[in-house]
Amino acid sequence: MFDCIFVSLKFMFMKKIVFLISVVMIIVSTSCNQKSPKPASEEEIVYTGIDSDKRLSKYVKVKLSTDISVLTENEKKMLPFLFEAAKIMDDIYWLQSFGDQASFTSKIKDENTRQFAEINYGPYDRLDNMFPFIQGFPEMPKGANFYPPDMTVEEFENLKDETKNSEFTLIKRNDKNELIVVPYHVEYESYLKKASELILKAAEYADDAGLKKYLQLRAKALLNDQYYESDIAWLEMKNNTIDFVVGPIEHYDDGLFEKKTAYESFILVKDKIWSSKLAQFNKYLPELQLSLPVMPAYKSEKPGVDGDLNAYDAIFYAGDCNSGSKTIAINLPNDPKVQLLKGTRRLQLKNSMRAKYDNILVPIANVMLDESQRNLISFEAFFTNTMFHEVAHGLGIKYLIKNKNIEVKTALKDHYSAIEEAKADILGLYMVDYLYNKGELQEVDIQSYYTTFIASIFRSIRFGSSSAHGKANMMRFNFFLSEGALIRNENGTYKINFDKMKIAISKLSAKIIVIQGDGDYQKAADWVNSEAIIKDRLQQDMLKLTEMNIPVDIVFEQGLSVLGL
Repeated sequence: MFDCIFVSLKFMFMKKIVFLISVVMIIVSTSCNQKSPKPASEEEIVYTGIDSDKRLSKYVKVKLSTDISVLTENEKKMLPFLFEAAKIMDDIYWLQSFGDQASFTSKIKDENTRQFAEINYGPYDRLDNMFPFIQGFPEMPKGANFYPPDMTVEEFENLKDETKNSEFTLIKRNDKNELIVVPYHVEYESYLKKASELILKAAEYADDAGLKKYLQLRAKALLNDQYYESDIAWLEMKNNTIDFVVGPIEHYDDGLFEKKTAYESFILVKDKIWSSKLAQFNKYLPELQLSLPVMPAYKSEKPGVDGDLNAYDAIFYAGDCNSGSKTIAINLPNDPKVQLLKGTRRLQLKNSMRAKYDNILVPIANVMLDESQRNLISFEAFFTNTMFHEVAHGLGIKYLIKNKNIEVKTALKDHYSAIEEAKADILGLYMVDYLYNKGELQEVDIQSYYTTFIASIFRSIRFGSSSAHGKANMMRFNFFLSEGALIRNENGTYKINFDKMKIAISKLSAKIIVIQGDGDYQKAADWVNSEAIIKDRLQQDMLKLTEMNIPVDIVFEQGLSVLGL
């Protein structure tokens, strides 16, 4: 843009005036309006995909299965009810993220375009910064369907209803075009009532008392949006083999305020052998919290230790977690009150991890890493790094150090998710380093953990900058480059300086925790806006991955038939 200003001195003054007027108009529009794009009219839409074949090839299909012989007969009888309840979360998520699925996909004639729309739950490519891949659609509304597309930030702020900030309410317009607040359990009543009934039927077959209690409480919570009691019950059940995560959980789709949560569901089968290996690490949380490289005020909160670490095989994904890039680990509940009281449960989805490792991470490492370091990546390191990413969500700080009544996520607003994911990643590696030096992690060398971590950054960067995880990875990648912990070779591969990496890990951990503890929105915004981007040189280096048809993510073949039921 500035190159154009200096093309001719004759027009320099005029162009400066035009430029200044444009900036003022942008500022006024951004601060006062912040409306989402105008919805496309039906006449403007051509239900034909743009590069659908190429876009679909970004995903590799894998079967989502496990050894169901570990389940009792009653547990097998539970599954059909849980599968049907999970599918209802799919229906609700379509409504939240875009609209009615059937009326949309029925208009798409090309099979590859339809498949790609189903992967993305709408016409926006989640691995390409929400690019509208079906002709005629504008860019995705920042607030998805949680808010009216024509709502301004000023309108929202002037709405005199405290429940507008709830995670479990929609903002809509009434007949007078006024903003109103509608609870989830009212808006989606017919869906939730059916899901609740199915979960209660599944509970009848639960052999484990803890699982039965949780399912009964969760079925009730879906009907009133009161999840605290069922969250506690979920953390207290310890001996279940089947696990069922269901409800409105993550807020990544709310690009306006990161307030509203999206419905999703996981059906999981515990791997008790792997889980037993992980049980020992939970006891180190208080010690790890105190070891953080920050001033005492920033690590004064005591993490709950009643949560646990477990490994699972996933057998079904639905809703938010199944859209675009797939989750390979879970850290729940998100309620900070529950976290400080009880901790969290960290669920490592082993079969999904293995699919990403084999099909994506290994091929990427063989292209992007210095040849001398490629042999250092390992599945053990990938699993452990992912596990401690989830553990690290429970460390650091949840409430501002100068005002314990304000949550960090409230202070950091739309940049909270990117900062929080960056924290979880880097604190996870900090914890790995700490426990390795204590002799608690000896399966592979510490260099393997570092190298696998960097290889995974290249994997996650490909999710795009519209993803909180993608932003977090770019912020860390650029930080490592600036610190000399990561060095670019002339051939476009990257080499790790292990000594500088160790220093950079501590330095970056401290930076993030201080931003969160201070609730410094401006610092968070400046960092995200300047560093959560894929710079030109890296973009060129990573083109090799596309040229070699290395997939970006996985898509599932899943269901009862895949399990042989």
